Order: sequence, then structure tokens, then C-alpha cells
Amino acid sequence: MASNVLEASPSPSPATTRSFDGAAHPVARLAFLAVVLLGFGYAGISILIDTQQVGEQLALGAFAFLGLALLIALGFEFVNGFHDTANAVATVIYTNALPAQVAVIWSGFFNFLGVMLSSGAVAYSIITLLPVDLILNVGSGAGFAMIFALLFAAVLWNLATWYVGLPNSSSHTLIGSVLGVGLANQLLTSEGGGTSGVDWAQATKVMTGLWMAPLIGFAAAALLLLVIRRLSQNPELMTPPEGDTPPPRGIRALLIFTCTAVSFSHGSNDGQKGMGLIMLILIGCAPTAYALNRTLPASETPAFVSSAADARATLSRHGATMVDAARARAVLRGALKKREVLNGQTYGAVIAVSDDLAHRVASYGSLGQVPASAAPNIRNDMYLVMDTTRMIAAAEKNGLTEGEKAVLVDYRTRLERGTRYIPLWVKIAVALALGLGTMVGWKRIVVTVGERIGKQHMTYGMGASAELVAAGTILAADRFGLPVSTTHILSSGVAGASVASGHGLQRRTLVQLAAAWLMTLPVAMLLSGGLYWLLLTVVRTAGL
Repeated sequence: MASNVLEASPSPSPATTRSFDGAAHPVARLAFLAVVLLGFGYAGISILIDTQQVGEQLALGAFAFLGLALLIALGFEFVNGFHDTANAVATVIYTNALPAQVAVIWSGFFNFLGVMLSSGAVAYSIITLLPVDLILNVGSGAGFAMIFALLFAAVLWNLATWYVGLPNSSSHTLIGSVLGVGLANQLLTSEGGGTSGVDWAQATKVMTGLWMAPLIGFAAAALLLLVIRRLSQNPELMTPPEGDTPPPRGIRALLIFTCTAVSFSHGSNDGQKGMGLIMLILIGCAPTAYALNRTLPASETPAFVSSAADARATLSRHGATMVDAARARAVLRGALKKREVLNGQTYGAVIAVSDDLAHRVASYGSLGQVPASAAPNIRNDMYLVMDTTRMIAAAEKNGLTEGEKAVLVDYRTRLERGTRYIPLWVKIAVALALGLGTMVGWKRIVVTVGERIGKQHMTYGMGASAELVAAGTILAADRFGLPVSTTHILSSGVAGASVASGHGLQRRTLVQLAAAWLMTLPVAMLLSGGLYWLLLTVVRTAGL
């Protein structure tokens, strides 16, 4: 049961308290353990096969280190799963549409399915917030300090809020952890003024969905419930269930559908964040196998070379100056750190690196044929050109026509295809972690959402409205590659539906939810920044 910190405030007709006590069946425990072991076994075998195919032999120590990093990353997704389960199952449990144990298994399966069918567009959106020097050197000691710091910070804050029963956003936490590492990295270097370690344009885009989520959830759910009340001829939609009696068949089908939609959309959006983190780990530990997308066919190469030539011509028309190939990469790194890309020297450096990149890829025939020894360097060059062209095209005073912007966007997209991909086994591992996580530790958050937001018991219409809004918003965000908070949308949706129904809200819980929402970003930043400093000190002391 939830902590007394979230004790319900007095109300005329409080929500019925539910008990979820009861031991799991021994067969269920064995099945759970078997799935976990099979998942980890499959991941380990896949890594060995992938590295052997490109001639990369991982030493036992490197393989163990990789295993530890993957365990922590999958642990984040597992915690994400049981932390966010209530977003999907609280409404069906408190309207008696599904028994609690059936609901969490159902939700876990559709979380799994959502991850497996996800587009991958969200996977790298948070990763792009990291400092470019850490992304380019993710296999260094500083790179591993970055990964472990942000993962530990995200897991710690998620566990802390879960322990007191607060529906906190895993997306919000992870973004705060990433920003904390970026700022700490900049403050610990001799250059810059503390903010150039973070791509604030990308950060603003990513955080927009987070601050808008509670507003969207509250307003949309309230409006939808009012529309349902006006249009529906079924008064049962606006009444709470009696005892343990399940809702009428049609209403029950609607509530199970909304639970399914939220579970699926949560998996499709939140699962991708773990995928992006795992790919960073793989690139750092086994760069020759995972630095490039070796699945791209050779037929893509001529189009890539042609797109590079078009980008070259575009930048040449805007005052590009010749830059020696030997120092072009240093010029691009400096420009990206300072966010100063609109000048002839940067344009010339892009052209120099891009020409060399196109020549090497064309000589190999495809990314799949790139020798193991050359893969990390080609990936770094792709990242440098990709990030620089993205900043040039997005700048307000770049002087480019719409057609010229489209040329740079096309080139950047082709570079992304070469570096950003998700192997099937990564999807399966993340899907298992998130899906299994939904079946563990869900009771605390379910009680908060089901009993401690509204003053009266949840009606069928309230549950359906909140979950329809949550599912629709998350799927739309997934389409545009934006990470959003399922927790914020759903919990604020329940609040909006409670207000629209005339039931009112429990002030104490809402204050604590708002406090958690406001505290998550700065606390996660402080945690990850402090951990990064500590781990970086250890790395440098050890000479790694």
C-alpha cells in the first residue's frame, strides 16, 4: 500500500479503498524468472554473434562491463514499467472492468507490443541533448561516467517517488539526468560559460511536451467528459460501480480498449528512451559492431554520395572558405561546442569532412562493407556533419532558401540512417524489461491515481476520458518523435475528469503531485551532475 505521505484528505464521499494484497502463484514466479533469464541469454548471444560477424573479439572484462551497463539500462526500463503501470490499469481496476492481476498482465503484454512496433523516432531525441564531445567519445572513461551517472540518477529518483506513491514521470527524470550531465561536463571543462554543454534548442523542443502534458491532460479530459455527458444517452457512464460489480458489457469493452491503448502507446514512447541509452552503451563497448547501421543496402550509397554533393554545392554558395582536411574536424567540434556555425570556416569544414566521408563510403560500396577498424571514425564524422548541418538549417539567420534547407535536411536524414538504428534484440530486451516491470510494484501508484486525486469514486466516463486523452496524446507525440510523460497526462486527466464531473479534487495529493513535477528536473540534474563529477574523478584518478 502507498506511504502515509499521501494520506487522503477528508471528503464527503471518498473513493473506496482497495486491497491488492495476496501472494503470487509459485508457477507465475517461475515463469517470470524463466522469461528474465531467457531475455538476458538472448541478449548475450546476440552481442557475441554481432561482434564476431565484424571480427571484433570482446575481452572477458569488456564483456562483463558491457553486461553491467546493459543491466542498469534495462533496470531503468524495468523501474519505468512498474512506476508507470498505474497510468494504464488504475482506471480499469477502480471501475471493476478487469481484476487487478489480469489488468497488469494485460498491460504488460501491450507495453511489450508497443515497444516492438515502435518507430524508433523517439529513441535518439533525448540522446541529442548530450554534449557532442561525449557522444563522439562515448567509449572513453568520460563517456562511461556520463552513461552510468545519468542512469543511476534516473533510477534513484524513480525509485524514491515510487516508494512514496507519487506518479512521477520517467521521461521527465531522464531528461533532467541528461541535462545535468551536460551542464556538469561543461562546468568541468575550461571552455564555455556553463550552458554550451547542452543543446538548448533541442532541449526546448523536448521539454515542451513535458510542461504541456499536464495542461493537455487536464483540459482535454475535462472537455471530453463534458462532451460524453451531453451526447451519451447512457446514464451509467456517469455513475461509479457498485461494490465489485463489473460495468455493463459495452462500457467494459470501452474501458478495456482505453487501457490497451494507453499500455501500447506507453510502450511505444517510453521504451524508445531505453533503446537510445542501450545503443550509446553498445557503441562505447563494441563500436565496430554497432557504430554504423550495417543493414543499409548498397543501393543507398549512390543516393548518399549525391546528397553529399548537393549539400556541398549549397554551402559553397554561401561563402564557404577552404579548410584543410586535417583540421576540419577540430573546427566542427569547436563550432558545435560554441553553437556558432553560421560562418564560412564552419561551412568549409563541413565540406572537407563530407567530401572525405562520401569518398570513403563510396570506395567501400556500403556501410556494411566498412572495415571494423574504420567504423568508429566514420561514425564520428557522420555525427559531426549531421549535427552541424542540423544547426545550420535550423538557424534563423542562415540565409538559406527553402529549397536549400531541404537539401541539408535530406543529407542529414541520410546521415541519421547510417548511425541511428535499433537491432531487433535490443527492442526485445527493452520490451521484456518494460513489460515485466508493469507486473511488479504497481500497487503504490495505482492507489494514488485511483483513490487520492478525486474526492469521489471514479466513474466509467471519468476513466475512459482520462485514458483516451492519454493514449491519443502519446501516439501523436510518438509520430513526431517527441518524448512525453504518460504519468503527467494520465494523472492530470483524472483530475480534469474529476472536476468536470463535479466531484472535486483532493488538495493535499495535488500539491504533492505538483511538487514532484516541479522538483523532478532540478533534483535529477543535481543527482546526475554530482554523480558524473564523482565518477569522472574516479576515472581520471585511475588513469582510464
